[in-house]
Amino acid sequence: MLCRVASSLYWMSCYLERAENIARFIDVNLSTLLDLSLESDLGNPWEPLIQITGDNKSFHEKYEKVNGENVMKFHTFDMENPNSILSCLSAARENARTIRETIPSEMWEQINKLYLMVKNASLSQSTLHDPGPFFKSIKMDCHLFSGITDATMAHTEAWDFVQLGQLIERADKTSRILDVKYFLLLPRVDYVGSTLDKIQWAALLKSASALEAYRKEYRQITPRNVAEFLILDYEFPRSMIFCLTQAYRSLFSITRSSGGEIHNLPERRLGKLRAQLDYTTIKEIIQLGLHEYLDGFQSELNTVIDALHETYFEPNVLELK
Repeated sequence: MLCRVASSLYWMSCYLERAENIARFIDVNLSTLLDLSLESDLGNPWEPLIQITGDNKSFHEKYEKVNGENVMKFHTFDMENPNSILSCLSAARENARTIRETIPSEMWEQINKLYLMVKNASLSQSTLHDPGPFFKSIKMDCHLFSGITDATMAHTEAWDFVQLGQLIERADKTSRILDVKYFLLLPRVDYVGSTLDKIQWAALLKSASALEAYRKEYRQITPRNVAEFLILDYEFPRSMIFCLTQAYRSLFSITRSSGGEIHNLPERRLGKLRAQLDYTTIKEIIQLGLHEYLDGFQSELNTVIDALHETYFEPNVLELK
């Protein structure tokens, strides 16, 4: 496979996953605000959405206030923000356009349809007046793309690059949402066990589409159990260890590895990071410090992405990082 094709497949999938994550974060935030008192002293509920994507500096250069309207505009339609939904869909669509001969026509039609829907919505002043249905539509269209990909694309090397992009981006976003919101929700004596406490922790799980799966495994929502579930649950598809395990399998499929042999730098780095999760307990993570652990994880994940670039992708790729 050409490096150009592998790169476009990877980044197409990565940007679509990023767009879906942003839409979900905003949708959950909107729903949670309906359950929380505006007089709550938990701080600005929109601030975490800026921190999760690491766009604090660029946001504050454009907006004076961190409020719902500004955050939604910045994260949805701002083409100067490389992590906005429209920017991600534009990049995903352009990558897909360059490899139309590689992907099924249904995939191209779906990604083009989604991009045009959000592009047209950006031209309307009324889109964010009732934002809930709009963000739900983005989420469902991204899920539809994943389903179309799984059902129409041959599960060959090309499909494995699509999986890599999705899974590595998903692991990164799960770690970031947990890092930011866990810090903000650390238990305080005056509201531990309260309705407000439960709403906030439930919102964290919803941000990773994990609330229903979590409740089937744990009776109560506790900070320790939430962290353990999102980091170390082998069966939940958005947990960090699940994403890395599946990504590792896709990488082995690409290199045609067998017998546990390591053939290149991406395999070595991804395998090492996955093994660290395999042999880590939540007790050890808490003792080290959750923020410190997740910060180290994100740094290691970046080295995996760098190794993928060095090994498989040509330098001039259509990405917005």
